Amino acid sequence: MAKFRINWDLIKDIIFGIFTLGVWFLLKTKPGQRKSATREWIDAIIFAVIAATIIRTFFIEAYTIPTPSMEKSLLVGDFLFVSKVSYGARIPNTPLSFPFAHHTLPIVGGKSYLEWIKIGYHRLPGFGEVKKGDCVVFNWPAENEGRPVDKKENYIKRCVGVAGDTIEVRAREVYIDGVKIAGPVNSQTSYHVVTDGTGFSEQAIQRVGLRDGEMISPLEYNFNLTKAAAQDLRSFSNVKNVEENSVPMGAYQEFIFPFNSRYNWNVDNFGPLWIPKKGASIKITADNIALYRKVIGEYEQNNLEERDGKILVNGKEIDSYTFKMDYYFMMGDNRHNSADSRFWGFVPEDHVVGKAVFIWMSWDSQGTFLNKIRWGRLFNLVKNK
Repeated sequence: MAKFRINWDLIKDIIFGIFTLGVWFLLKTKPGQRKSATREWIDAIIFAVIAATIIRTFFIEAYTIPTPSMEKSLLVGDFLFVSKVSYGARIPNTPLSFPFAHHTLPIVGGKSYLEWIKIGYHRLPGFGEVKKGDCVVFNWPAENEGRPVDKKENYIKRCVGVAGDTIEVRAREVYIDGVKIAGPVNSQTSYHVVTDGTGFSEQAIQRVGLRDGEMISPLEYNFNLTKAAAQDLRSFSNVKNVEENSVPMGAYQEFIFPFNSRYNWNVDNFGPLWIPKKGASIKITADNIALYRKVIGEYEQNNLEERDGKILVNGKEIDSYTFKMDYYFMMGDNRHNSADSRFWGFVPEDHVVGKAVFIWMSWDSQGTFLNKIRWGRLFNLVKNK
């Protein structure tokens, strides 16, 4: 006899739904009934919650930078406002959800949303489209927790390639359609630093920004630095040598997209790779299916099969495919400390949340007293280069 198991997720969904309906019936005003002071306060709170939910869903939302993947352009502890209207706000996939919670209920845990109503991908008109250089917040495509698209974890990276571009990385430099593009002003890469054994003072650490790195030996360090900071470090009396760390062309890294030894790509040498564009068609073969397998099968929700060298989509053999959505290639400005499209591929348009527009607060957890606030970063616009 099969063992009986309680479906706790279903029970939580039912309780959440009953509670929501119960609150609505409790607060519903009967004809001719006068509201009490308590009731007016409750109504005001409910109105504020609804108004705030509408604003953060369709107009602008606050986000925090939790990791150094965008340094030195965006710092850990930066608080951002992200515009939903820049690219057009998405209609929520799961409109029944707990206010101000992303995917997990506070304190008690569990899903913060109900899947009783599911809505497909729809986006309201926006002021523009994703452009190269934009700092974009998006739902992480590689997440496999089974959540709806808009409940996946949020990431922020810089868009370096848009739909229809062919992107390539050669010796850490990005090329679009064969033309080298300038990197972000404050981008970082990894440097190998050799010293005479003397450490770095706190003043030096603050001056050059040596917090993002590791000690290899008493004489050697690896630091993620901007070009200007690396040049500054070369002038230190205790520093003997500073050179960029790099992975040579042809050195295959198995954790790099598309995770196939046919493409001997690595973090510093990647591509060329064509980024899918809505309405565009390409030939699909056993040689390139690794590049577009996830796009066709998962993102565009087709039944993809590979049998005896043949590609079948929804039961029919194909030799070409027409894409249903636009896709983007995102990279962190901290090139050697960023999990980005080099590691998991394209970002579909239905995963795009919005555009980072300005920093309203910046908190340095390693600062002291008033220096915990990075005063010079308050209300700065996010640079698109």
